[in-house]
Amino acid sequence: MKSALEGIRVLDLSTGIAGPMTTMVLSDNGADVIKIEPPEGDPNWSRLGYRAWQRGKRNAVYDLKSGDDKADFLELVKTADVLVESFSPGTTAELGIDFETLHKINPGLIYCSITGYGRDNVFSHRPAVDALVAARTGFHYEQRGRVGGSFYGTDFPIPMEDYPYQPDGVVGPRHHDVEGPLFPATYWPSAGASYAALTAINAALYVREKTGSGQWVETSLLQGCLTAGTLAFSRADKPDAPHFATWINDSRSPKGHFQCKDGRWVLNWVPNPSFILGASEGEALNPNPDMSVRDDPDRIMPAVEDSLVMDHYFPMMVEAFKRFNSDEWVEAGEVAGQCIQKIKSPEEGLNDPLLVEDGCVATIEDPEYGTTRQVGVLFKLEKHANTVKQGIAKPGEHSDAVRQEARDSGLKRSAKASASLPKRPLEGVRVLDLGVAIAGPYGAQVLSDLGADVIKINATYDWYWHSNAIAMSANRGKRSIAVDMRNPEGVKIIQKLAEEADVVIHNMRYKAVEGKGLDYDSLKKINPRLIYCHTRGFENGPRAALPGNDQTGSALAGVQWEDGALSNGGRPYWTQTTLGDTGNGYLAAIAILQALRSREQTGEGQFVDTSIVNAHLFNGSQVIASADGSGFDRPHLSGDGLGFGAGYRLYKCQDEYICLAIETDAQWQALFNTLGLKGLDAYLEASYRQENDAELRSTLEGAFASLDSGAIWKQLDAAGVPCEVENAAFHFDMWKEEDFLVKRQWLVNMPHPVLGHVGHVGVPYQLSKTPATVQSPPLLVGLYTRELLSELGYSEDQQAELFAGNVVADETCYMYDLNLNG
Repeated sequence: MKSALEGIRVLDLSTGIAGPMTTMVLSDNGADVIKIEPPEGDPNWSRLGYRAWQRGKRNAVYDLKSGDDKADFLELVKTADVLVESFSPGTTAELGIDFETLHKINPGLIYCSITGYGRDNVFSHRPAVDALVAARTGFHYEQRGRVGGSFYGTDFPIPMEDYPYQPDGVVGPRHHDVEGPLFPATYWPSAGASYAALTAINAALYVREKTGSGQWVETSLLQGCLTAGTLAFSRADKPDAPHFATWINDSRSPKGHFQCKDGRWVLNWVPNPSFILGASEGEALNPNPDMSVRDDPDRIMPAVEDSLVMDHYFPMMVEAFKRFNSDEWVEAGEVAGQCIQKIKSPEEGLNDPLLVEDGCVATIEDPEYGTTRQVGVLFKLEKHANTVKQGIAKPGEHSDAVRQEARDSGLKRSAKASASLPKRPLEGVRVLDLGVAIAGPYGAQVLSDLGADVIKINATYDWYWHSNAIAMSANRGKRSIAVDMRNPEGVKIIQKLAEEADVVIHNMRYKAVEGKGLDYDSLKKINPRLIYCHTRGFENGPRAALPGNDQTGSALAGVQWEDGALSNGGRPYWTQTTLGDTGNGYLAAIAILQALRSREQTGEGQFVDTSIVNAHLFNGSQVIASADGSGFDRPHLSGDGLGFGAGYRLYKCQDEYICLAIETDAQWQALFNTLGLKGLDAYLEASYRQENDAELRSTLEGAFASLDSGAIWKQLDAAGVPCEVENAAFHFDMWKEEDFLVKRQWLVNMPHPVLGHVGHVGVPYQLSKTPATVQSPPLLVGLYTRELLSELGYSEDQQAELFAGNVVADETCYMYDLNLNG
């Protein structure tokens, strides 16, 4: 069984995080990835994450400033299918390896650029460093959410602004109040950029399979930041519309974190007071609740006022969790079908036997570190092998072989006669979205942005959920039909839609569709070309049948441990800039794109699958572990949640925070000189800095405390010290019409019949020849029910009978509920 990208050659000129993460996944999917190393070497080899991100690649050294090496490299380009680079804008043109130049010698080349902020804007040449991009966008302020959630930064009063919330329920380290910034350990901007790059590259490969044409695809850490903040970076003209606002993105609200008798933390999401209090009444846990989560009269719903329910029960739940150990609570949750997971360290997550058995954690023999555990297979395709390759190549190890291959005319990519290009990559592709909540629907939304006709199969009662800000972030660009899939007639309607569909995607537990004629085996009988994607909360195995979500996936994979600085006495938190649900959606879309490309070659459909925990393993892939469960030396966040070592963190100035990202001794010298700090020459030695980090940090805290952030930033920037001022106002300034983010549709502000306008993060990548675009605003449940029934051939009388029998519904139930139709 060959891999999905077998025969695809990738030239990896990237360095840092996002590019290497991207090309690792391409390699894991069968591509021949050649890392192009400069003669002076890649300065990022000291990163622990490089042991994962550079695995399975060949390595060839080229000096692109040398005429002979440049000529050899251009010959190599003729053999390539994809090139990934992370130079600052304009650098590739100076080197003579820009897209226009290489496209002329290889018209089928997919050329991917990952920059800090994109081209031709006021920030284009700012440092492309995760922490600095995060500071410039106020991303650190979005970690816990904002006071007021969707009301923050608007002219509307914040609901319950003065209610006495539970201070112990506020998540994350305790260094300051609920409105302060947190510095995450996870490289969210780079992770977001990597998902975007992988989506764009695979979309471009699908287009090339049909047309023969290559193109330029681009993304940036800024766009990665935005896509990680899908929930945080949103707006509405009328956030007070019924059911829209939620307590979940309000920083004052507890998020289900509880410390147990053994001192370990667990995550219970959504918190279920009746189960927790009832199960813990006796001397032993009783994991057989009298009611399900759905039937709980005190079930905590998304509405703003439900934060009062959460606050009421929170102290009681804190005491209940303290009565038993964390493993006991996890086991009770498994028995009762409750969402409870222990918050594990990355090393614990990477050595979870169920994750290892599934393959989403890989065992890699590293020449320096021995037997290691690393992020593994992120998605599976039924008809394609997806195996993580072993080995880390030494710089230049394959230079001779690669140069010889470049001379082989048989490996040159010939330019095919191009068929006409579609307007959008997935033009003509129809997708049925049976998903619930976020992960499945978000994957379908990604496909919609790529041009697919996405038909959302809503339940007839879905209008409440789809009035919510969270649901709206995953359901734009779709046509909604409201169908009761519990009714045999409703199933027939969905089956008829599936006859002409190219893709079905859902994230329900699989047993929900088995026996109803909506599982893969049933639907492929009526449509053998169908690609069927199922996404889960957890890996395949015993946990697959459990309810899972972004929160429990990030707990299991170690992301909350890292971001919460638990290694240094911090407190866990689930970030509002997560890429668990949405990352899973991207993985689903990427797998579907590969399956569509495969179908162009074979005519066959197939089953593909992924999970939220896979996405979080990818998000946290900067950590690898030993197979014995121990860890390797790596940076750890300080317990105050403000950063890593003294040179890579946030410092409070007189007014605002400033973020440093110092990498060299020369930059340290420039910092000391600019701040006027004397007698610190010993700290110019890296080993001394490491041994005395706490003292250096304290010195810098004192130095910055009396300074104006804007003034000192100008001085430090002029002296060559990598830094940015934390921009707390970015959250609402970003929506100004004159801002390039809006003009380029990196943010989209769409008209909506209920909200006036609703604003969301747009498409986080560009394709030069077949651009992606947002097709329409978030759906109204059932708005296209009649139109789609007519397309299926149902007469008016037949439609009336379906409505009368409550088999289908349209948008009127929603609109009447809001008193918008009289």
